[in-house]
Amino acid sequence: MFVIFGPKGTIILTMTNQQYDEVVNACRDIFLKKTRDYGTSWRVLRPISIMDQIFIKAQRIRTIQEKKTQKVGEDITGEFKAMVNYGIIGLIQLDLKDAVVEDLPIAEVEKLYDAKAAFTREVMLAKNHDYGEAWRALSQESFTDLILTKLMRIRQILQNDGKTIISEGIDANYVDIINYSIFALILIGEGKHQG
Repeated sequence: MFVIFGPKGTIILTMTNQQYDEVVNACRDIFLKKTRDYGTSWRVLRPISIMDQIFIKAQRIRTIQEKKTQKVGEDITGEFKAMVNYGIIGLIQLDLKDAVVEDLPIAEVEKLYDAKAAFTREVMLAKNHDYGEAWRALSQESFTDLILTKLMRIRQILQNDGKTIISEGIDANYVDIINYSIFALILIGEGKHQG
C-alpha cells in the first residue's frame, strides 16, 4: 500500500498490487478452465486473428458505452477479462512463433501464462512508479479508446511485416492492452466504473 494525492490534495491509499493480483488470478482461473474444456485450440491463432479477437471485445465495450444499453447478457467485466487473456495468448504466441494446431499440456500452459502475467505485472509496477497511478483518474471510455489505439498500432505493425522503425513492437502493445484491461477491472471492482 502506498499514498498518492488526489483532487484538492486528498490522500488516496492504494492497494494496487493486491487488486492487480486478484484480477489476474480471476482471469487465470477462467483461462485454465477454458483450456481444460477446449485444449489449446488458440494455438492456431495468428497475430492478426488475436488482434481481431481483442478488437471485437473492445468494440463491444465501446458500443455499449455509447448506446448506454446492451442486448446480450454478457457484461463489460467479462469482455475486459477476455482481453487480458487474449493479450496473454498474444504474448505466448509471439514466443512460440508458428501458429499451429497443437495441444499443449496444461502444466506447460500454466507456466507460459504465469510467465507472461508476471512480466506484464513488472511493466505495470515500473510504469506506476513513473506515472504515479495516473490510470486511477481515467474513465472507462479512455481505457477502451486506448486499447483500440493499441490494436490499430498492432494492425499497422503487422502490415509492416512486424517491423518498427522507432516504436515499440507488438509485444509492448499487448502488455499495455492487458494492463489497461486490468486497471478497468480494478476500477469496476471499486465501484468507480460500470461493470
